[in-house]
Amino acid sequence: MIYPKSIATLIEHFQKFPSVGPKSAQRMAFYLLRMPISEVEKFAQSMIDAKQNTKTCEICFNLSATSPCEICSSSSRDKSTICVVAETKDLIAIEKTNEYKGLYHVLQGLISPMDGIGADDIRIKELLNRLTDDNVKEVILALSPSVEGEATSLYLNKLIKPFGIKISRIAFGLPVGADLEYADEITIAKAIEGRREI
Repeated sequence: MIYPKSIATLIEHFQKFPSVGPKSAQRMAFYLLRMPISEVEKFAQSMIDAKQNTKTCEICFNLSATSPCEICSSSSRDKSTICVVAETKDLIAIEKTNEYKGLYHVLQGLISPMDGIGADDIRIKELLNRLTDDNVKEVILALSPSVEGEATSLYLNKLIKPFGIKISRIAFGLPVGADLEYADEITIAKAIEGRREI
């Protein structure tokens, strides 16, 4: 079916979102068309507000309403530890646990030669500049166990070692409540590798 130009353009824009294929884009476009105009206007305004009112923290590169962000500005955070994450959504996941009280560094991506993303395309240089501060005693690598996450972790490990700072990595393995038979080989391998004495 050939859509009117305005609908076709809307579908094209939705398809630009990650993991949104043509059918999902079409469903979203038609959902939007069924919404009252007042709701569509609120939706559009919320996108504009988010774009205009979101800053990147000048220290850790977290997305925030202010720069420096609330975490970097807080006097109660442990300044001796920096947790390195790929994206702000990873930082939020860690914050939700209420277990980590240190600082963060958001790389804004991972090294991925297949996607044309090299070390200079993410915030590695800025991380290394932060490590010249004598207060930093440990860097925690909280990157996904994907090929890109592994490559980035190995690369960072090599660059951070000369600073004489402790480097650790979050544990990976089976989530609580998971059945072993349904886990993939990499997850099981990481669980065995990260085992600890009980």
